[in-house]
Amino acid sequence: MGINPARSQGLSGKRSRPGDTHLQQNISTFLAQTDTIILGKSKQTRLALVCLMARGHLLIEDRPGVGKTTLAHTLAQLLGLDFQRIQFTSDLLPADIVGATVYDRESGRFRLHPGPIFSSLVLADEVNRATPKCQSALLEAMGERQVSIEGETRPLPDPFFVIATQNPDSQLGTFPLPESQLDRFLMRLSMGYPDSGAERELLRGEDRSTLLRRLGQPALSPDQLRKLQDQVPKVHVSEALLDYLQALIRHTRECGRFRHGLSPRAGLALLRTAQAWALSHGRAAVLPEDVQAVFLPVATHRLEPKDDTAFEARDELVREILGQLSIP
Repeated sequence: MGINPARSQGLSGKRSRPGDTHLQQNISTFLAQTDTIILGKSKQTRLALVCLMARGHLLIEDRPGVGKTTLAHTLAQLLGLDFQRIQFTSDLLPADIVGATVYDRESGRFRLHPGPIFSSLVLADEVNRATPKCQSALLEAMGERQVSIEGETRPLPDPFFVIATQNPDSQLGTFPLPESQLDRFLMRLSMGYPDSGAERELLRGEDRSTLLRRLGQPALSPDQLRKLQDQVPKVHVSEALLDYLQALIRHTRECGRFRHGLSPRAGLALLRTAQAWALSHGRAAVLPEDVQAVFLPVATHRLEPKDDTAFEARDELVREILGQLSIP
């Protein structure tokens, strides 16, 4: 759907203007460096950064070998974040995620052996292969940014970001993600196959891990990332823009094509993500195009078609909503 610039300015309530110039330059550097590692996926890498700026967690649903793990490694490297990968399997225990207390004979005390969840960026690989008990342990960490070990609550690092992957062919596996777990993910992305040009460059180029080691200093430090996260809620949202956002949410509830429409929490997620998307482009106010840019990754995994046969076309059903509603 096309957007009239004059109408967009009215919806924003003020003229767009760049924020902190230094931080904007760092964002541009981050995206440029990421594009040298993840070829032909500029929008996906920007969405991943926006997800982190909005203090959310990311679900990547795609087949093996399309760059899901490489994206997680690239984010950690370019943002200077501690990184841990957890391979989810049916025999994984909650203690393998959060850690456990172990008796130390020398001191005569129990000491905490922290699990991999105590990292700034955690890759939960094939998350739907884990038992519900392990998924619940991850759920608390994602939702509360803390974990409970032996009755004691321990905070997680700040920033804290979970990237979870699952293979769509395994959706009918033993432990599919429940709705409550899916809703904890701010976004769902699919990497997809690279286009012909990007794939040729990938085939002729060096190994991605070798290129990652050459990147050098992070493009954004953890402190700069926290500054961006603090700026996101300050991005201006006009009343007219809120009317448009509410119309989208209401349509998912009333169109009759989904079992349940978007929840109020999903609406807050959509708003915050649109603010982060606008900030990533150096704008101080949200435009309708910002909401449209993030609507699919925020809404798709939260909407289940009533017709089971339409599940494979879920992305298209959600995309059609943008074309059915005009800007108020």
